[in-house]
Amino acid sequence: MRTFLRTWAILGLIGLSRASEVSVLTPGNFGTFEEEEILRMLARNKTDTTKNYTFVELISSLGNYTLDTDKDIWSIGRPEVHHTNPHYEVFSEKIDFEARRLLQILPAYDPGAGRVSAECKRHSDIFHQELAKFTLWALKMYDATAKVPSGLLSGNVNQFGDFDECVGVEGKDGIRGQYCLAYLKLDVDQSRPDLKYLHRLLHSHYAFRSNLTDEGHRVPRFNTINWAVCTPASCTAEDVKNSLQHAIAKYTAQTGFKITLQVEESMCQVKEEFVLPKAGIVISLLIATVFVLTLVGAYYDHHRIPASELLLSFSLKRNLQKLMSLKRPQGDIASLHGIRFLNSIMLIVSHKSMAVFYDPYINRTYMTELSGKPWTVIARAASLYTDPFIMMSGLLTAYSFIGRLQRSGSLNIRNEYFSRLMRLVPTLGALVLFCTHVLPYVSSGPQWNLVVSHHANICKKTWWRNFLFIHNYFGFENMCLTHTHHVGIDMQLFAVSPLMVLLLYKRPKIGALVLVIVASISTIMRFYAMYTRHLNNYIYFGTSIRELFDTANYSYTLPSHRLTVYIIGIFMGYLLRNLPKDFKMSSTTLYAGWTVSTVLVVMIFAWASKMGLIDYVYNPIDAAIYNAFAPIGWCTFFLWVIVTQHTGNSNGFLSRFFSWRGFLITTRLSYAVYLTQFPIFFFNVGRTRAAMEYDIIGYIVNFKEILWIVIMSMILTLLFDTPFQNIKNHLLRKPVQKNVETKSSKVE
Repeated sequence: MRTFLRTWAILGLIGLSRASEVSVLTPGNFGTFEEEEILRMLARNKTDTTKNYTFVELISSLGNYTLDTDKDIWSIGRPEVHHTNPHYEVFSEKIDFEARRLLQILPAYDPGAGRVSAECKRHSDIFHQELAKFTLWALKMYDATAKVPSGLLSGNVNQFGDFDECVGVEGKDGIRGQYCLAYLKLDVDQSRPDLKYLHRLLHSHYAFRSNLTDEGHRVPRFNTINWAVCTPASCTAEDVKNSLQHAIAKYTAQTGFKITLQVEESMCQVKEEFVLPKAGIVISLLIATVFVLTLVGAYYDHHRIPASELLLSFSLKRNLQKLMSLKRPQGDIASLHGIRFLNSIMLIVSHKSMAVFYDPYINRTYMTELSGKPWTVIARAASLYTDPFIMMSGLLTAYSFIGRLQRSGSLNIRNEYFSRLMRLVPTLGALVLFCTHVLPYVSSGPQWNLVVSHHANICKKTWWRNFLFIHNYFGFENMCLTHTHHVGIDMQLFAVSPLMVLLLYKRPKIGALVLVIVASISTIMRFYAMYTRHLNNYIYFGTSIRELFDTANYSYTLPSHRLTVYIIGIFMGYLLRNLPKDFKMSSTTLYAGWTVSTVLVVMIFAWASKMGLIDYVYNPIDAAIYNAFAPIGWCTFFLWVIVTQHTGNSNGFLSRFFSWRGFLITTRLSYAVYLTQFPIFFFNVGRTRAAMEYDIIGYIVNFKEILWIVIMSMILTLLFDTPFQNIKNHLLRKPVQKNVETKSSKVE
């Protein structure tokens, strides 16, 4: 008890040293705390308030306390046995005095203030009664609630309190701890330049601008302040909002600050027993069944036991060998694998740079100032790195289709669609089912419901759109697994690709003219959407969340706006199929090609870097030019690498790098890497419990996180992607074998 009291007295001194910080958000001093809530809290204290102890005297007096250690029932392992302080009767006078002094310095949040329910108010009264007695469970609720910290002007405004301490509280009269993460929006008097500058520092230069009504599950509400309070579970989200509003109103009255707040029901959490719902159990058993199939198939495969080809398709041994194989398939375009790897890495870095804005940092202002440097354009140009995948999809589609047309003169479109579905659906389906019915129940944290459970709830309602590949038409904020919009775009472009390829193959001149016109229209549409709607596909300082969603909905997720690079890919696939094997370029052509393609890349990033500066003022022309032409320039560089390498006209460093055989492995993992990265990012965001110090190497290039992406991608590839590719090949091969057998029997 003596150690405990000393600790709280020292905490009181620390709080006193921080008391001046409160003036940043409040106009008053300690007199402000002499309100009805404080008086009500201390109404039951019986100590003579005229005693004027100093803290030095108080700490010294604690040395006079002696306890029978055999009767110390606050020992480790039994902290929650008593719902009231068992030592209060002995030390009531001292505890009353200490509690009053502590709560004057660091006043307790009152869940029962304002217009709240009767049960919430009753439990709040009990909480204050026990807090005044230094009862452990009440102290934990008090301790778990966020306090005004240091470093507010460094962006340390998001305070998560102590999540686990709060939800672990079990108190008197059935009181349970409830952790609520409230959203606060701080506005200032715009006629006060001094306050406007403080507001800018508090909000870290407005990396994003947001409102309380914005959806926060995909893009962080950067402008809102996250503030944790620990309340009795009997208090509803509306109760918490009203009590917080009541408390805040006292501090902001007659100041240049105005705070509005929102408390969502989903962001108030209590400790619950881990119970996986029936759907989660079914999905878990399904995944376990597939895993068992991979082991059984591997056993049959290893011991060469006769078995069905469908079973052997799941063989872990066979599929692992395929994954790690460095043998190039016939007709392989070697440089595509390195290009896919480079853009995959750039996407991971860019997507991670978005995810880190969810986390609380003690130096968040430094983080945003760093992201405003010109060289950070590499991470900020996230949308740019998806265009080469669309271009390569068009290239490979045309290259494959024209190869079949040249060999057989016909194209089995039904088989092509079936092959594509078998490539996309099993892996996507496994991820959707897992993220919807299993992932929400495996962990918890302050933002878990926002970035994990909220996505799962959307998927429960709209999962069918993903399997029809139409989810990109229903709004970026309403998509199940938002990052999979690219899969929908790719499938929709593939659906119309036979028409484009056949037209180009059978009527080259007419087909080329039609495709050029269509590509030009797509480019004009991208320019027009950005210019007229005042949007930007590049994330600049001060852009609002609403603008980001509108950019996605009116341009980025529409296949009609991504047709240009897809058609460029189709032209390149057609070209590679028709170029003679001995095609050679002159040194002048090679020099000009490398110069032009390199200059285009430099121009793209130079143009974009100025839009990433902290003091950049939005210009619709900048945004429109970037959205219309940056994808073309970026893809042109890789097209030049592809054509020079594939025709043997270049053997320089870039050609040899992109053609490295090791990239064959990353290509086989690329689809799963794309699907798993955001669930892993959000898993870590949801579990984050405290503010950290931002470090670009440790948080943007998080090797532990990258390792988990690789591991989960390998699991997804070995359990679903490769097995169903094997099944697809088996099913499409069987009719050919039957026809061959029929012809052989007729000859005999």
